[in-house]
Amino acid sequence: MGLGSTASPGNVVAVLRARGPLTRQQLQEHLGLSRATLVERLDTLARHRLVAPVGHRASSGGRPAQLLAADQSSRVAVVGSIGASLVSVGVADLRGTVLAEQSDRVPLGHSPDHVLPWMLDTARRQLDALGRAGDLAAAGIAVPGQIDQETGVSIMPPTMAAWRDQPLRDMFADGLSVGVELENDANALAYGEYLAAGRPSSTVLGVAVGSGIGAGVVIAGRPHRGATGCAGEIGHIRIEDRDERCGCGRRGCIAALASGTALVRRLRGDGVRALPDVVRRVVAGEAHAVSLATEAGRLLGTVLATVVTILNPNLVRVGGEIGALPPFLAGLAETLGHQAHEVAARGLDVGPAVLAERAQLVGMAGLAAEAVLAPGAIDRLVVG
Repeated sequence: MGLGSTASPGNVVAVLRARGPLTRQQLQEHLGLSRATLVERLDTLARHRLVAPVGHRASSGGRPAQLLAADQSSRVAVVGSIGASLVSVGVADLRGTVLAEQSDRVPLGHSPDHVLPWMLDTARRQLDALGRAGDLAAAGIAVPGQIDQETGVSIMPPTMAAWRDQPLRDMFADGLSVGVELENDANALAYGEYLAAGRPSSTVLGVAVGSGIGAGVVIAGRPHRGATGCAGEIGHIRIEDRDERCGCGRRGCIAALASGTALVRRLRGDGVRALPDVVRRVVAGEAHAVSLATEAGRLLGTVLATVVTILNPNLVRVGGEIGALPPFLAGLAETLGHQAHEVAARGLDVGPAVLAERAQLVGMAGLAAEAVLAPGAIDRLVVG
């Protein structure tokens, strides 16, 4: 069978991922292969650490049949997220289990010259500490704003001007010597929550609220990027009759009203200087901070009511340093429930990201795994 065949090595793995674990006989039945061809396929896949035995099927008589599954633990990916004020990097296996992670607070206006070497050095140290440097198969990096998926070039938000038009895919690929998946940070959050929910067939809306605001959508198991890659850029939807200046240069954007940056500005008279100060004050229950966080959540809920009515998701998961705050989420959920279309809001599950701060890393591990374990990628690997 040639590349692209329904019984190619890549499609053997695809069947095991979708239906496994399976016995050899079950695989034969699914794929229509001769026993000799299947044995050859499985031997090749085992050598490349793509298939592994996972026990035996219970039998009422005779020798129990060995069960096989796609091997998603023998190889790993470097995963990371780059934000306006927080950068994280870790190592995860292809099941999405995070094996190591580290975060670093960075100043607003940071540049690749400082952050990229730190991420690469940290990832190498993590791989060495885990003894997994030889198992590296891919990398997945989440970034704010749009990405040109053809070129791997970032189109960052105004708060990260130094990262704009940077060839991030090539920069990470050169540093790690593996293929690199780039994704919008809110899409990464949504995909991580999709995985945590058990890969439902439903639509998942992920909302990231930190220094800025963004949304990500997973439809039928795939991130939805839109025609030009800007799907989910809700931070720059304008609110009528509001005049606050946004970092994009316009006025009245929801990011200028309800983001962490907006809350820092509004609490500056209380001595707040940075995003962590806002979080500490809200967590401590300081009345003014709690009130403003709740108001910000309500404002964003107004925008999300329209998004939910259009997309009709089953799950809405809210993450990020501000999005995770209970008063913010309570205000958001209340307004969303009242203002979304009644049918769209009925049964809608709105809550915090269950993976919390790991959502983006898990999402990028999952997207890296999809790239590495795609039938075409496997066929090219085993033939090459």
